[in-house]
Amino acid sequence: MKIKVCGMREKENIQELVALKPDYIGFIFYQLSKRYAGDLAKEIAIAFPAGIKKTGVFVDADTEEIKNRIKDYHLDAVQLHGSESAEMCRTLKEEKVEVIKAFGIDEVFDFSKLESYADQVDYFLFDTKTTQHGGSGEVFNWDILKRYTLDKPYFLSGGISPENLPEVIKLDDRRLYAADLNSQFETEPGLKDIAKIKEAISIIR
Repeated sequence: MKIKVCGMREKENIQELVALKPDYIGFIFYQLSKRYAGDLAKEIAIAFPAGIKKTGVFVDADTEEIKNRIKDYHLDAVQLHGSESAEMCRTLKEEKVEVIKAFGIDEVFDFSKLESYADQVDYFLFDTKTTQHGGSGEVFNWDILKRYTLDKPYFLSGGISPENLPEVIKLDDRRLYAADLNSQFETEPGLKDIAKIKEAISIIR
């Protein structure tokens, strides 16, 4: 299982995380997020070692804005957390980045809406449905994923914590590609507890 740590913003914290070599590090370019990385120095992200995929997280941003962020930060992946269309996902794949399309999951989620996206994205991301577009720290009922019938691999997000991480690892689903670690591993929004992240990486790997 791959590891993504999302919501990074502070230079020293980012450097400490890079030393742990997670598979993905996410920067949130959504201005209403408490973890907004808009002032992140470009040289920090550009200097990442090979093997860590720099991921930009967007919510209903226009295509040109995302393309500019890809160029400026040398992004390897984009994560789309809004109502972005399958056509937009296809357009962004032409930028030679991985495209991760996020969906908020609740008890009445209709998985059939994913079908039009399946050939246009590299991965789905399943998060708890809230008005915050991620980072809520809330867990959804993972049994709902039994209704997911496509082969497209996915990231699991939404309230993953040191306490429930062993349950994530035990999920019997070959499509579960990565665990997305965020708010439950923080001392405050945008500042990760490196000791907790290190322990999580050790457990997963």
